Amino acid sequence: MPKLTIINQTGEKVGNIELSDYVFGIAPHQQAIFDVVNAQRAAMRQGTSAVKSRAEVRGGGKKPWRQKGTGRARQGSIRSPQWRGGGIVFGPTPRSYSVKINKKVRNLAFRSALSSHVLENKLTVLDKLISENGKTKEFQAILNSLNLEGKVLFISNEFDGKEVRAGRNIPRVQFADVKHVSVYDVLNTKNLVLTEGAAKALEEALGNE
Repeated sequence: MPKLTIINQTGEKVGNIELSDYVFGIAPHQQAIFDVVNAQRAAMRQGTSAVKSRAEVRGGGKKPWRQKGTGRARQGSIRSPQWRGGGIVFGPTPRSYSVKINKKVRNLAFRSALSSHVLENKLTVLDKLISENGKTKEFQAILNSLNLEGKVLFISNEFDGKEVRAGRNIPRVQFADVKHVSVYDVLNTKNLVLTEGAAKALEEALGNE
């Protein structure tokens, strides 16, 4: 059972927390991670690219010249695919790129992503995350106290808005609510910072399938 130190915003130790082996202590399942991340990235695609087919382009109702006697190749419409300005054959149409992923696989990938941060010592537990005035300077001081390099994802179950406002001007900092964070979010960061409440919420959400 992973045992981590709980620290406050000034970097001081304030306690310990034992995390669930089932959520934070498994061997990362690479195939589940691969499948879920691919599905989540596919779902981000707009899928709005479209071109007009021969049936959709405007004009071309009249035969451009008679069938025989001109010496030229026979043509039925100036909107045939071989014409400039004609319809496109088998072109892209609006579609959804979303892929169905089973809930158990999605949860396995999430637990694998969390466990990988624990294995790499890249998971930090805060007692709470509070910004008094919502200023970037204040949040930068918190970040310096935590001594984290690279991208940082803060996950909490009780953001009040001031923390996000204080940290959103720092390019390497991101925030996610514990109810809406994704596997891709967790993997797309070097350091993961959970509030104590968020850690318990994740254990409750992922501990029962």
